[in-house]
Amino acid sequence: MEQTSPAPRPAYRLVPSKFPPIGVFDTVSTTADMMHVLEVTGWTNDRLVAHRVGRLAPSELVFGVPNSSIIMAAFLHVGNDGMRFNSSDLGAWYAAATLNTAFVEVSHHLRRQAYAEHRPHLSRVYRAYSCDIAGQHVDLRGQQGRHGGLYDSGSYSASQAFGEGLRASNGHGVLYDSIRHRGGENICVLRPKLISNVTQTRHFRITVRPDSYEIRIKTLSK
Repeated sequence: MEQTSPAPRPAYRLVPSKFPPIGVFDTVSTTADMMHVLEVTGWTNDRLVAHRVGRLAPSELVFGVPNSSIIMAAFLHVGNDGMRFNSSDLGAWYAAATLNTAFVEVSHHLRRQAYAEHRPHLSRVYRAYSCDIAGQHVDLRGQQGRHGGLYDSGSYSASQAFGEGLRASNGHGVLYDSIRHRGGENICVLRPKLISNVTQTRHFRITVRPDSYEIRIKTLSK
């Protein structure tokens, strides 16, 4: 059985500011009200979003608290390829133990986009959030030799199978070493209800080049 550990406290997540913090979940008080609001606002018009809502038990839904929409968006809006520990069927909440690690992680993906689009540089504004995370999470830190497949930088096949298996068995999440930031630590939270006290801090403009590991970070107003 894998060792489990508590999450870093607080943890940090960066969200692109092109996705506005629409508070669909923030003001409703019951599950029935929430489903009605989802329908009215069009969240469930997307077949995949409706499918993901259906994969979450009502007791797992987060609503009626500040920034609950930020939490739920992480689970309901997912790329076609999923992420390291989740498939495209349902998202997860990824966060870092420090803001510096969060910067490096998002910069990696921004740099890949710049390369794919043949841009000499690419900038994006992000909102930073701090949060508290409850639960006990499978601790893979310091185990890249033992769990090489879960740390594969070129394929998520093994790690997604691991994460979805953990979710199916009611696991909480995964603590793991950052591949992009030496010494950094990340967490993947598989259950929305474990996330609380999500608080927006500042905005940052991050600029990268596809041919350099340099990261330019400008702090903007809160």
